[in-house]
Amino acid sequence: MFVSMIQVIFEIPDVDSIKAKRQIIRSVKDKLQRRFRMSAAEVDLQDSLSFAQIGGALVSNSKAFGEQVLQKAFAMIENETPVRIQDVSIHTEEF
Repeated sequence: MFVSMIQVIFEIPDVDSIKAKRQIIRSVKDKLQRRFRMSAAEVDLQDSLSFAQIGGALVSNSKAFGEQVLQKAFAMIENETPVRIQDVSIHTEEF
């Protein structure tokens, strides 16, 4: 069994309230969960108004498949959301 994980830190420009930040984060998490059937959560930077950190995980029977899905998930975040990516890491562990 392979667990592939992604961690994305991004900047949300032009946000003036925590409510607006939460809307964008909720949208990103919902898209990841629906499109890619993966778990996703805001894992850090909750107190920051303009930055967020989202973590996601996917269980599969192939390291290559898991990382391929996470690359597609990252591309979706990069192309379909109004954020600036600051850092991304993809990691897979075998159990």
